[in-house]
Amino acid sequence: MRAGFSKNEDWDFEIRIALGEARSGATDPGEVLAAVDGLRPGDAAGWLEAWTALGHRVLDAARASLSAGRATSAASGFLRAASYLARAVNAAAEDDDEARILALYREHREAWEAFLDASGLAVERLSIPLPGTGLDMPAWFVAVDAVEGRERRPAMIGVNGSDGPITSMWSAIGRPAHDRGYQVLLFDGPGQQSMLFEQRVPFVRDFAPVLGAVIDALAARPDVDPDRIAAYGISQGGYWLPQALADEHRVAAAIADPGVVDVAASWMRHLPGSMRKLLEEGRQEAFDREMGTAFRFMGEAARTWRFRARPFLADGPFATLRAVQAFDSRAALPRVTTPLFVSDPEGEAFWPGQSAELAALVPGATLVPFTAAEGADLHCEPLGRAVFEQRAFDWLDGVLGG
Repeated sequence: MRAGFSKNEDWDFEIRIALGEARSGATDPGEVLAAVDGLRPGDAAGWLEAWTALGHRVLDAARASLSAGRATSAASGFLRAASYLARAVNAAAEDDDEARILALYREHREAWEAFLDASGLAVERLSIPLPGTGLDMPAWFVAVDAVEGRERRPAMIGVNGSDGPITSMWSAIGRPAHDRGYQVLLFDGPGQQSMLFEQRVPFVRDFAPVLGAVIDALAARPDVDPDRIAAYGISQGGYWLPQALADEHRVAAAIADPGVVDVAASWMRHLPGSMRKLLEEGRQEAFDREMGTAFRFMGEAARTWRFRARPFLADGPFATLRAVQAFDSRAALPRVTTPLFVSDPEGEAFWPGQSAELAALVPGATLVPFTAAEGADLHCEPLGRAVFEQRAFDWLDGVLGG
């Protein structure tokens, strides 16, 4: 739908993602469209309230179903409620009310856990040590077989992006992989969900130790084939996963959706030349002063900045951009030996051209276009997930011998 669902570009994209997640049962199109109907582009409070109210309404209905012993209906409701409340979390994260963000996040996560409990899935909650911190990353292992003595199967690791909730990872790769016979492991990495909101751990540039810890947890399991561990990175995960593969070679095949080599490019293109000059010259005080003045007039753009800057946990705009600029994987990518599938969606808004650049830097990488003509365009193909799944998993079968 080229006309879009909202004149606010960020909201339009979020609505597209939500509609695409209906494929996995994480949303209902009618609920989504009814909730956002009539919202004015500048009504940030209305946007937050729309997702919060929808999440609470669906959550109440799920609890009623569970109380009546209707587990299937309850599971459906809990998953949808978790998905809607995750969008409320992101809307709240554009402001500075930490208490509200944390409260909404915990409601989202409680709904997700209730979904798992009611779903009948064979789920194990894991704690994976985050190297060098003394902290643990929460993870969920979803097995194909629910019985003891499960056979060794291929496994899929989901590497999330900069702001995606666990429900979106389940939709994007968890359920599609599980339906195809993969053991699935999803987790919160540094700067993501619980690691950010509860443990205050920021994004990390070098993701290899994180991926290595996750693989350690998988490879030791008797129900995982250590020679057939695959990994998928969505959005900014398309930076973290390939960057990690330069030093972590136990992944048998990987998917970057899309490819990202320079995270800062999506930030810098919106920065005026005068501000770039201050940044390049290292004039932190002047840069932060000018940005502070600009924020008062930027409206929705200022809210977007706060949202995107939060996971870096840096002190001010200058420090944030300096941190973002370190997320460049070009030097590392030629060391990748893992077979790599790189999606290249038409109309990529955040990192245009970087999928092709990444594929050119990684030996033997496979660059796969997704187009508007087939309804699978835009960042992470939000309305073309069936098309994406077919191509990506068919490629994986060819690599893994599945």
